[in-house]
Amino acid sequence: MKKYNEYFLPSYLYKLGTLCTLIAFILIGACLPAYSVAATSEEDGSVTFPERPAFEEDALASSATEGQTGVYIIEASSSPERLAEKIESNIEGAKVRKLFSTLYNGFSIQLPVDEVENIAEMAGVNRVDELAYYEPYVDESVPFIGGTSGKTNSLFTRDNDKLTGKGVKVAVIDTGVDYNHPDLKNNYRGGFDVVDQDEDPMETQKDQGMPTLHGTHVAGIISANGKLKGVAPEADIYAYRALGPSGMGTTEQVIESIEKAVEEEVDVINLSLGNTVNGPDWPTSIALDKAVEKGVVAVTSNGNSGPSLWTVGSPGTSAKAISVGASTPPMLIPYLITDSDRKREIAVQPMQKADKWKLDRSYPVINAELGREEDYENIDVANKIVLAKRGLISFTRKAKIAKKKGAKALIVYNHLPGEFAGMLEEPVDLPVVSIPKEEGEGLAKRLEENGNEHLRTIYREEEDRIAPFSSRGPVTHTWEVKPDLVAPGVQIDSTVPSGYLDLNGTSMASPHVAGAAALLKQKYPDWTPEKIKAALMNTAKPLTDKDGNLHPPHVQGTGRLQVDKALAADTLVYPAQISFGQWMRTDSRLEKEVTLTIENLSDKRRKYTVEPPFEVPDGIQWKVPFSTYLDPGETTEVPVTVDVFPAVFEEGIYHDRISVKSGGDTIYIPYLFFVEEPDYPRLMSFMFEKGAEPDTYHYEVYLPGGADEMGVVLYDPDTFQFITYLDAEKNLHRGMFEKEIKVKGVPGGIYKALIFAGKNGQEDTIEQMLYIGD
Repeated sequence: MKKYNEYFLPSYLYKLGTLCTLIAFILIGACLPAYSVAATSEEDGSVTFPERPAFEEDALASSATEGQTGVYIIEASSSPERLAEKIESNIEGAKVRKLFSTLYNGFSIQLPVDEVENIAEMAGVNRVDELAYYEPYVDESVPFIGGTSGKTNSLFTRDNDKLTGKGVKVAVIDTGVDYNHPDLKNNYRGGFDVVDQDEDPMETQKDQGMPTLHGTHVAGIISANGKLKGVAPEADIYAYRALGPSGMGTTEQVIESIEKAVEEEVDVINLSLGNTVNGPDWPTSIALDKAVEKGVVAVTSNGNSGPSLWTVGSPGTSAKAISVGASTPPMLIPYLITDSDRKREIAVQPMQKADKWKLDRSYPVINAELGREEDYENIDVANKIVLAKRGLISFTRKAKIAKKKGAKALIVYNHLPGEFAGMLEEPVDLPVVSIPKEEGEGLAKRLEENGNEHLRTIYREEEDRIAPFSSRGPVTHTWEVKPDLVAPGVQIDSTVPSGYLDLNGTSMASPHVAGAAALLKQKYPDWTPEKIKAALMNTAKPLTDKDGNLHPPHVQGTGRLQVDKALAADTLVYPAQISFGQWMRTDSRLEKEVTLTIENLSDKRRKYTVEPPFEVPDGIQWKVPFSTYLDPGETTEVPVTVDVFPAVFEEGIYHDRISVKSGGDTIYIPYLFFVEEPDYPRLMSFMFEKGAEPDTYHYEVYLPGGADEMGVVLYDPDTFQFITYLDAEKNLHRGMFEKEIKVKGVPGGIYKALIFAGKNGQEDTIEQMLYIGD
């Protein structure tokens, strides 16, 4: 199934006319599993996990039309109505589309592109953002997180009623919901279709375009109540269709959906969607912060662009929302070993829509190079495992060719460093998996040296691993810690219009948390979103890697969701994780203070002690108060101060945990801080499209911290010979940069572009294929 990469419109879809048919598989439908699109220019529609972030296929798509206009979101400093009227009456071609006043003080408007800079300078305009596009990103996983299977229920309210989410209103902002599904129809209470502007938020049907199923899958994880049981099986579901055919939507549609949900007084919002902009002030993140301020618990997926850091996108960057990464439930994981090196185990990533890997004996393995028809001319792969390198043709095509040639299974290895998660466009009855470049090249080398190599599969029961596709934090500019916690997001079975299906992604992790929030809201109806967030984070299970090392907070937050422990919490501590920000080594001694709120939920007087890390490096000192006593229901604020000598530290990111102890219970509060400028990617979300005038093109790129210099260079895609600079800029501010350029003297065709940006001595690049011509 397609991954619903809860986000990310591939920038390839920049109105290339018939070229779109060559790469349409990147959006092969709303039925694909929730992995993110590839980080590099690939024909195979895969997800790449490079050593450092690359975002080219995850770029935001421009809203600009074939004329000289585009759709923009404008934030007003005072009255959005008066500002909208002023712009519309004074700018020819300006047309206001939607006013936002509940959460986002602004409006969307169609504007001539050449007027945008002028409007940005107008009095009353706080900021202007071009319209971004969004894409969406159980019965076994629910008991695993401490929920119930529906057969037994040990979770109860204070009045000894079963906790099922009854009476709690949960909004699913997504592709719509199949409210006729037998597991959902009794919980569905209404909603709105923002795409079609009517009150029928049904999933996109086949006669309406590319059909979708993502929202139904998400809703089932939250509150399925039939054959499958969701986390909160009696919660009321309100569906808001913000993403249309093929699962695509815009900033405008997402904000409107959030506002409608808040206006209809829902208790919890789930957004398994987003984009690739790692910035705290993107409009959707601001809207979610405002929703939380109005008392709504907002839960959002963290993104599927891991395992590199700085990959969380909006609205997962919302400071007040609960951002959720993906972990694995209990799974039988296959590992491959060879005859020549039985100690080395190769972990594999199954590809969606391929047969599951169930090989139970040793099979010969043979290298089929790129897995094309011509690569099989001189080899016999019947009843053998085929090894093929990623590239040139799609995974689906590689799988079909291998199947036709009689292969037993197919292994695709990456052409870039690191792991990747692939997906097929359609089912192929052949086991297909991916492995990292390093493992693939090593295996290919052994095959060259020994043509009689065999592969044997061993299986291990594993759980609580961070999914490689799960986006990591932190958040640029504010250096906020994200995600807040993780939940199961791999092979999650849930409802879809055609029945049931298992999908992968942080899109599947987020509704586990939304369902848990509904149970907490039922038990504690007067709790604020901040308390619900704290209960979920304080009681999460910290996860470690295979070597037993604790994952950093910007990878796992506070750990994996444990619903039963959250509902039984005796203490709340918030904020549940802390960022002390950034220090420069040239700074003198610095002191920063945070205030922890501690609340005693138990029926006994309790003693609380705050303890900093036991082992502290040179150059850091902690100041914490003496122990404090709290009566039942009592709350106190505790100052925690860190005193740092930055010059003592090497450049980098530092993290650890503060302990809040009471009796035999300990709540861990992760923290982090940076010394010198963090190594976040200097650019992301590149888009390029044809303009209205001859030889004109429009591009935009998001610069998380601004750039000392930025440019776009064109190369021949076959020879990699330099052709020309398309543009070069200096001293750019942080945020989205966009520009219209003239491209002359370049023959029409497909080219490789290198987009680069540098800031404070660090330069990052994106490689992307661009189309030049009519």
